[in-house]
Amino acid sequence: MSTPGGEATVLTEPGDDLDRALEIFLAMRTQLFRIARRVTGDIANAEDVVQDAWLRWQRTDRRDIKNPAAFLTTTTTHLAINVIQSARHRHEIPTDLPLADLGVPAQDPLREAEQAATVEELLRELMARLSPAELATYLLRKGFDYPYDAIAGVLRTTTANARQLARRAQQRLDGDPGREVDPDAHRLVTDAFLVAARTGELKLLEGLLAESAASTMRPHARRPARPAHRQLAPRIA
Repeated sequence: MSTPGGEATVLTEPGDDLDRALEIFLAMRTQLFRIARRVTGDIANAEDVVQDAWLRWQRTDRRDIKNPAAFLTTTTTHLAINVIQSARHRHEIPTDLPLADLGVPAQDPLREAEQAATVEELLRELMARLSPAELATYLLRKGFDYPYDAIAGVLRTTTANARQLARRAQQRLDGDPGREVDPDAHRLVTDAFLVAARTGELKLLEGLLAESAASTMRPHARRPARPAHRQLAPRIA
C-alpha cells in the first residue's frame, strides 16, 4: 500500500486492517504535519516526518494501541525532534528545540491541544537529557528570553554559572542519549510552562524549576536569594 503523500510500500500480514489504519492516519495527517512543521521549521522536513510517521503506524501492532491520536502525535513529535537534532549534528542548521512560540494561545481548541501535545513531548525530551539546573536555565533562556542575571536570581547562583549551565545544556542536547523521566514531574513542568507561556505569569514555573534545581546544585555554586520574578505579557497569536 502506498503511503499518504508518498510512494513507499510496506508489506503487512494478511488480515491486517490497513484500510482502517489509513482512515485514522488521513484524519490526523493535517494535524501531524502542523506539529512536524512547528518543530522542524521546514516544510520539506515536515513532509518527511509525516511520511516516517505513516511507516511507523503501518509497522506497529495497532491492536495494542488504545489511543491512536496520542500515539501518532507522540511519534510525529519524536521524529521531528530527531530531524532537528540530526541536522544540528551535521551543522546544517543552528537550531534549538523550538520552545519560544509553542505556548502562543491558539484560536481554537484543536490547535491548542496540538500545541500542548508538542510542548509535552519537547519537555519530556529536555527532562530526559538535562539536569534540573540545566533544564531551568534552558527553559527560561530559550522559552522566555530571560537574561543570564535574571536566571541567576531564580537559581540563586552567579551570572557566570548561569552561562555555564546554558552551555552544558546545549552540549547535552547535542549528544546525551537521555534517561527515564518521572511522569509526575513531567506533568508539573508541562502545566507550569503552558501557564507561563499563555498568561505571562511565570511565578509558578520559576518556583518549580528553582526548587528542583536547588536539590542538585553544589552549595558553592549558589548564593542568597534575590528577587528575580518577572511577569511577561501573554503571547497573542
